[in-house]
Amino acid sequence: MGASTLTIKLVASGKPVTLTSSATSLSVKSDNNNSQVLQVSYVSRKKAKGPSSLVRLEGKVQGEPTTASEWADSVTKAAYEDLGVRRHRRIKILVNPFGGVRKGVAIFTTTVEPILRAAGCTLDIQYTDRGGHAYDIAKELPLNYDAIPSRFQLPNTYGIRQRLSTKPPWIGGTYSCPRISKRTDKNKDGADIALAALNVVKGYICERVQPGFPMKVDVFSFVQNDTRTISFMSQAMGLMADDHLWLDVDIGTDNLRWMGDTRFVYGLLRGLIPFKPCAVEFSYKAAAKDKDTMAQESLERHKNDRLGATALASAEITDASDAFPSLRLDHDFDEWTTFKEPLLYVYAGKGPFVSRDLMAFPASLPDDGLIDIVAQVTSTRGDILGDMAHGPQGVHFWKKSCSYIKAHAYRVKPLAPKGSLAIDGEPFPFEPFYVEVHPKLATLLSPHGYYAAEFPQKPKA
Repeated sequence: MGASTLTIKLVASGKPVTLTSSATSLSVKSDNNNSQVLQVSYVSRKKAKGPSSLVRLEGKVQGEPTTASEWADSVTKAAYEDLGVRRHRRIKILVNPFGGVRKGVAIFTTTVEPILRAAGCTLDIQYTDRGGHAYDIAKELPLNYDAIPSRFQLPNTYGIRQRLSTKPPWIGGTYSCPRISKRTDKNKDGADIALAALNVVKGYICERVQPGFPMKVDVFSFVQNDTRTISFMSQAMGLMADDHLWLDVDIGTDNLRWMGDTRFVYGLLRGLIPFKPCAVEFSYKAAAKDKDTMAQESLERHKNDRLGATALASAEITDASDAFPSLRLDHDFDEWTTFKEPLLYVYAGKGPFVSRDLMAFPASLPDDGLIDIVAQVTSTRGDILGDMAHGPQGVHFWKKSCSYIKAHAYRVKPLAPKGSLAIDGEPFPFEPFYVEVHPKLATLLSPHGYYAAEFPQKPKA
């Protein structure tokens, strides 16, 4: 495709500037040398429903170069400092060449890296070459980066998070990943790779000013066999999967990741044949169980977040002590409830979306100090298929057969020798475990400062 040109007049001087459209970038700068070149770069959608991409307009300045330089500086300041965002972030990037359909390297080099480099970010790029490599890298990682994006596979995300949880003060770590973006953002934007990269460049951390504030997020302690690890997304038992549809689908088809999302269709059909119940004893320390109350509180919080009215609540910084918080409720048995009905699955986590096709936790809030739990009682195949058809809207929240609980902590004891358990999408032994919430211990890079998900309307009686 050939280059295209555009001539504009600078407001300050009225002098024309010729811009030439060429390769993608993300910067606004002028050349004060004899070449007198001005570059204007941005992320935009070519089509309303299409993915975002990078555009760079470049041309020779006609007239006084200092005028173009002043204009470029003014625009850049408006795009960064005036929004409370520091320029030229220091970024550690881990790229997994082998995950999923093995397109990670291509997507990073063609879509993500040009955005980061054009923004003037300092990049430290490393490619993982084996299982557990991300954990080993993070083990020696100094916490002097502004962000640690993982391109873009969940094992990298999991490994980094586990290691950073052992490096005090852990709350200093900031993170961005399309997998997490899907959980926190609306569907279209959450699955957009270019916007995820832009979020790394300009997502708000602690510098954010009006209209939003830092995105503090709760995390969970997962304790099994006296071993404590950190969960930051979800825990799934039975048929429900962390990644897309069902746990048996996700883990049971792990060897078919080369198929992409098609593997979940195969896994769903396979999982519906036995339609096994989830044989567990499930107990929890509840904070809320009334759906109407949770819906009202969630809607009110979303409204306030959009208006920037949660400044003080969201901007609170958890005490950054060197020790990771101790467990408070692991030996507490007062006011606990044991679920009595037979279960098809138990799914717990933080963040509304677990994939572009499923809003599992519509009432989830980033920093309420609680974990959202979906306990689905045994049902029919047709009923579950109907749930998945409306998965992006999260309408299962209102089903009578679906118990939705906000809890401080919960316990699970398997009642069968075999079963499925995944923590943040990674398989774990099907053995007893305990989960407890730790409020506001993580900080996410966020374009909004809140979960940008629309709460499902209650069906008419």
